[in-house]
Amino acid sequence: MEKGAFRPHERLWLTAGSSVLAVLIRIYLGSCRLVRVEGGDLQREALGRSRGRAVFVTWHQRMLMLARYFGPRRLTVMISQSRDGEYGARVAAKLGFANVRGSSTRGGMRALRALSKAIREGGRGGMLADGPQGPPRVAKVGTVLSARDAGVPIIPVVWAADRCWVLNSWDRYMIPKPFARVAVFYGAPIWVPPKVRGEALESCRRGLEDRLNDLTRSADAYFGAERPWRRPKD
Repeated sequence: MEKGAFRPHERLWLTAGSSVLAVLIRIYLGSCRLVRVEGGDLQREALGRSRGRAVFVTWHQRMLMLARYFGPRRLTVMISQSRDGEYGARVAAKLGFANVRGSSTRGGMRALRALSKAIREGGRGGMLADGPQGPPRVAKVGTVLSARDAGVPIIPVVWAADRCWVLNSWDRYMIPKPFARVAVFYGAPIWVPPKVRGEALESCRRGLEDRLNDLTRSADAYFGAERPWRRPKD
């Protein structure tokens, strides 16, 4: 999106405001204490086989806390081309993420190609399986396509907390409460065959969805009951 589309006060936010917000996010998330990492050996083994390259994937609901752990790894993520996406891209960059612009609703295939190229050249990708607008806990095929075209594994990852807020948004977005105890769970990697198409591609998508849902339930069980993820009906 071109800067000319923004008013002067909006351009000020894009420059100064995004830096301030990124600092506040780091401070806030830094108050939380990591008490467990499950499956770390699985991701290390996969990264060793792929020369450090991979596509990390989580649910939109579980995005926030992972900014603390994956920003320093310089993951390349997809961010929409909308005005809100421009704000998000600026904050993400301050947190350490690289980005390509596009989503499943606009510019998606071009962004997927750019993401796959960045990974092939030695990077690591980050995807939200059900982003940007759901439905929740239903994986889209983009993650599988990106991993296939880059020739790297998909590594599922989620977080859970002993105390958090669950918003009444489409994804039931989760925000850990200050000083919460947090656990990060990695799932077994998914290796996508290089020429997979059609029903085999759909099978890979379903496999990712099932694995990520199972991992999320396991992470929540570490602290107790599964967190809500369906929006209540009116």
